[in-house]
Amino acid sequence: MTTEYMDYLTEVFREFGYVTARRMFGGYGVYHDGLMFGLVAADTLYLKADAANVAEFEQEGLPPFEFERNGKLIAMSYYQAPDAIMDDPELAAEWAQRSFDAARRARQAPAKRSANSPTLR
Repeated sequence: MTTEYMDYLTEVFREFGYVTARRMFGGYGVYHDGLMFGLVAADTLYLKADAANVAEFEQEGLPPFEFERNGKLIAMSYYQAPDAIMDDPELAAEWAQRSFDAARRARQAPAKRSANSPTLR
């Protein structure tokens, strides 16, 4: 992601509030108040989704962020942001707030442990 693109996202989300980006896994996490609510991969913005807001992404026909690992396609709880938010800071603020709320809920949820997770003592 270029500095110009981050400047652009700062403008897109101006009604929502101050956002920053941090490099991660070949892309960037998009943060507000220290909490990641979006990500940028391959010059595409994705926003956090959960049970409370995923239907809005699906209604718009927006795909989830997916990547391949060990020959398997992995979908994450981030969905492509609607194009309409890029030119409408008020709409961008609404979508960002819902995604930020999803990120807050995810942070508060108890961590799921897989069968391969080590037990901490």
